[in-house]
Amino acid sequence: MKMVILMKKITNITNDTKAFYKMAFTLVVPMAIQNLINVGISSIDVLMLGKISETVLSAASLAGQVQFIMVLIFFGLTSGAAVLTAQYWGKGDKESIIKIMGICMRFSLIISVFFTSAVLIFPHQIMSIFTNEKDVIAEGVKYLRIVSLSYIFMSVTMIYLNVMRSVERVVVSTVIYLISLVSNVIIASILIFGLFGFPQMGIRGAAIATLSSRGIEFLCVIIYARKFNDVLHFRISSLFVRDRLLFGDFLRYSIPVTLNELMWGAGVATNAVIIGHLGKAVVSSNSVAQVARQLATVIAFGLANATAISVGKAIGENNLDTAKNYSNRFIKLSILAGACGAIIILIARPIAISVLNLTPVTQGYLSVMMYVMSYFVIAQAFNTTLVVGVFRAGGDTRFGLFLDVATMWGGSILFSALAAFVFKWSVPVVYIILMSDEIIKIPLTLARFKSRKWLNNVTR
Repeated sequence: MKMVILMKKITNITNDTKAFYKMAFTLVVPMAIQNLINVGISSIDVLMLGKISETVLSAASLAGQVQFIMVLIFFGLTSGAAVLTAQYWGKGDKESIIKIMGICMRFSLIISVFFTSAVLIFPHQIMSIFTNEKDVIAEGVKYLRIVSLSYIFMSVTMIYLNVMRSVERVVVSTVIYLISLVSNVIIASILIFGLFGFPQMGIRGAAIATLSSRGIEFLCVIIYARKFNDVLHFRISSLFVRDRLLFGDFLRYSIPVTLNELMWGAGVATNAVIIGHLGKAVVSSNSVAQVARQLATVIAFGLANATAISVGKAIGENNLDTAKNYSNRFIKLSILAGACGAIIILIARPIAISVLNLTPVTQGYLSVMMYVMSYFVIAQAFNTTLVVGVFRAGGDTRFGLFLDVATMWGGSILFSALAAFVFKWSVPVVYIILMSDEIIKIPLTLARFKSRKWLNNVTR
């Protein structure tokens, strides 16, 4: 009798494990592909512009920091919304999800108009924040004036597709981003290098390609929302729906996450400022290293998003034991994903050095930076799965804000600025300090996870 009971338990555990990995695979793979496509869009510009000169490569990299900060705000808004939408999805309340999407999109549209206006009115001043090299500023201004027109498109597509992911509709965004990638490759290659009789436009061509691909994304979202979405019937009128309780909940969970993303994004932008004042060679090598990091973390970020959806849904269903079980398993997967990312960076290192048109000094910096990134991505995969996935799924949105302020602003940024501008230490040493924040985070995120303070059902 005991043997039969034991065998049943083993069978149940085996079936549960299979079901988990099937669910994880279904969510992670499309989102990893999405991340890969998004990285591919920026990687194309880096690879193509790197063939022209270090000046345009540096200019596009630094000008891209403006969009990076804006995207982080959008991500903060949707992450805060996902705290609610994933749990309401588990509860089966679609009407509340539509209202939350409308609230989120109202904010994103206002923010995109602000960023577009600021860039069009003050392009030189904005570029001067990141570098003092006049030739880089001049090229960056050319890029910003064109690419800023894509911000409004992104304010709609990002919010819509991210909310769709939180209700387990992840394939649609993969398809739309793939269409965007293909269009970007074709348009960028034609306009940057002047193929098929078109003028060689350099950095302007890269900007036009980005604008065009974002416009195509927008059209695809509109068509999908109107014709093919059988889950959430979102319409323009949904932007104006009022619900005081949901609005209050949205602010409660989105504001800390958005501030968290802003503080983190401002920290990354400050890193770019520090690097930008170390010289063109350092900027160029860092832009390549950052692309390598993004490629190496596509699976890890897919895992983090899958964690948020799965754990949030389980909490919304009031299955707290399942939520804890999922969390433990996703954390183990994140370490494996980070290790795979590190291997990818080490393999890509000699290839990037040999393929790109870089000076010997820049190649030396890039070599060191790739080694730093190889261990950085392991720590980032672990921390992101916990902060963006586990904690936010349970409504614990304030801890991430504390974490980034403490480890970035009170740690890596402060000491790297001192190392660079006060002590005048070498570029490799400054870079190692600059990329130390994810290492510092590990004991703090682990302690928070073990405390179980993140496990909350926030639905009404």
